[in-house]
Amino acid sequence: MAPAEGNEKMARVVLVTGANRGIGRAIAERFVAAGDKVATIYRSGDLPAGVFGVVGDITDTAAVDAAFTAIEAELGTVEVLVANAGVTRDQLLMRMTDDEFENVIDVNLTGTFRCVRRASKGMIKNRSGRIVLISSVVGLYGGAGQVNYAASKAALIGMARSITRELGARNITANVVAPGFIDTAMTAALPEERQATYRALIPAGRFAQPDEVAAVVQFLAAPEAGYINGAVVPVDGGLGMGH
Repeated sequence: MAPAEGNEKMARVVLVTGANRGIGRAIAERFVAAGDKVATIYRSGDLPAGVFGVVGDITDTAAVDAAFTAIEAELGTVEVLVANAGVTRDQLLMRMTDDEFENVIDVNLTGTFRCVRRASKGMIKNRSGRIVLISSVVGLYGGAGQVNYAASKAALIGMARSITRELGARNITANVVAPGFIDTAMTAALPEERQATYRALIPAGRFAQPDEVAAVVQFLAAPEAGYINGAVVPVDGGLGMGH
């Protein structure tokens, strides 16, 4: 159905990193469905229909810059950045190697910084922008065997709040979404008894659907959310309450 006259929504350029699977895919699909021009930087795999993809490595500054340049040439200046790409390399603290720690930090934290830094150039010029960083309940709640992952995800909160203080007066917002357990291929691969243990910890009694996270991201990126800045929004069924 066509929008009513005078209510046409302006399509924005939205970059969702890691849109090839899981939460990132659901976020990208939701923005495409809303009529936005959606791009992604990703490593491999297939993409949702309507997403302009650039293969790139966010641990490489030159690759991030080249990807943004390609996206800008194809779609225009990035107006919404959703920093979703992330990895895990779980290991108990005493056995965790420097490489396992540094790799997770380089992707989840420094990789996000590279993308935010590059996106901020166009946003500052336009005096407008939306930045949404995808953290995790683990960043607030902690997780055994996840010192590297939890540290990287907790640090995104400090990043977003610093961006808010630096750029908030320019109509640029930086918020954090902290998902809990999500019904993805990764959780489906866990043994059923472990899934049941996790579900028992969640007041909602179930895992979230990826689109439930995507809906919150879309709201934070909307014009109506312009006065929400530096916030951490949990989407975890109550798992991390008070953290």
